[in-house]
Amino acid sequence: MTLIKSISGIRGTIGGRTGDTLNPLDIARFTSAFAMYIRLSRQADARRIVIGRDARISGEMVRSIVAGTLIGSGFDVLDIGLASTPTTELAVIFSKSSGGIIITASHNPKHWNALKLLNSSGEFLSKEEGEKVLDLAEKEDFDFSPVEELGHYYKDDSYDDKHINNILNLELVDQEEIKKKNFRVCLDTINSVGGIILPKLLKALGVDFEILNGEVNGDFAHNPEPLEKNLSAIMELTKQGGFDLGIVVDPDVDRLAFISEDGSMFGEEYTLVAVADYVLEHKVGNTVSNLSSSRALKDITLSHGGKYAAAKVGEVNVTKLMKKTSAIIGGEGNGGVIYPESHYGRDALVGIALFLSLMAKKNLKATEIRRLYPDYYIAKNRIELTKTTNFKKVQERIISMYPNEMLNLEDGLKIDFPDKWVHLRTSNTEPIIRIYSEASTKEKAEELGQEFINIINEIIG
Repeated sequence: MTLIKSISGIRGTIGGRTGDTLNPLDIARFTSAFAMYIRLSRQADARRIVIGRDARISGEMVRSIVAGTLIGSGFDVLDIGLASTPTTELAVIFSKSSGGIIITASHNPKHWNALKLLNSSGEFLSKEEGEKVLDLAEKEDFDFSPVEELGHYYKDDSYDDKHINNILNLELVDQEEIKKKNFRVCLDTINSVGGIILPKLLKALGVDFEILNGEVNGDFAHNPEPLEKNLSAIMELTKQGGFDLGIVVDPDVDRLAFISEDGSMFGEEYTLVAVADYVLEHKVGNTVSNLSSSRALKDITLSHGGKYAAAKVGEVNVTKLMKKTSAIIGGEGNGGVIYPESHYGRDALVGIALFLSLMAKKNLKATEIRRLYPDYYIAKNRIELTKTTNFKKVQERIISMYPNEMLNLEDGLKIDFPDKWVHLRTSNTEPIIRIYSEASTKEKAEELGQEFINIINEIIG
């Protein structure tokens, strides 16, 4: 059983003992700490916090506790119901609320849930802000409201439509050109809120679709992380069904992966690359991704005359660097597209609309688009952390083994070789060491990853 406190929120498995899992007492404790932080920091004038949730089985339980705790802390609750992460982020902006709480564990399995905390700009808390919330939770010195000052509860299910209208009004989303192409796509919405909002978006764009795992019940039909090993069913459906594209999202719809018309993976790393290429073709500018993302984005950015920068892993780190470098598009290689013209948050719906615009305007199939970009392959491996694992010791040993290579210690350890790289870091969302490696072929990437798995296992015994 697990409880993880990081810049990605308060995330844990449901049930179990207090302090070790995401259970009712700890949900109330962290929600109280967030409410107190918002009050002390005076985030916006409104005493209102937005909540939205994905379709996880535990979602209604968590929502009830979060809403009641916020009301008891003197905040009005604007509950937008079953909603994607980007929809909840936009709801904070549109409603001019003090902050938001997204109830989702993103790509984690169904027995997980989490509280993702938003500021009044609809963006994730910074590391410093998150640490203040955690400190308040640790102290448990909360000040709740008297009966005369309790908050109120409001339900509003209109934000899906507001989100879609925001996308349709983006300059580079060519709604008319997409309609002309009569695209036919299939979706895997992994039994969560994508099954609600994606059909609305595709109908608005005039795209015919078929849904796989569209029942919105939180009982995920497969591992919800949108990786090739989990997507055999939609890959086969796309190939056999004569579809122009397969579209895959995670349970809270901030990550996006495409399946090409022949049933092959377009590559989640290339979601951002393709969308960025389309944006940069129309406007010269800078891009940002994280240290675990493909070199392909840098290549594309430089070819368009822009500058590329790499941030630490974590959406808040990417958005911070995007603002600093005035990037016009960015995101993460896990299929997360951040397009500031809409908002500073990973948004699969924005990614879908821009990619369909790219397909329509260039009159190209997905396989043809993929061939436009340099070939890099990333292997994504992991090692389970134990209570005795000393990652700092692992890092120091490996550094001593590669004194002549380009080393980056900003986020774990990244080793840049001339023709490949490997990035080792502890996860913000799971008790694991992530080992990402990239090379010019799949075999070389896997070989590099396995080499470092062996090294780490030897170090930790």
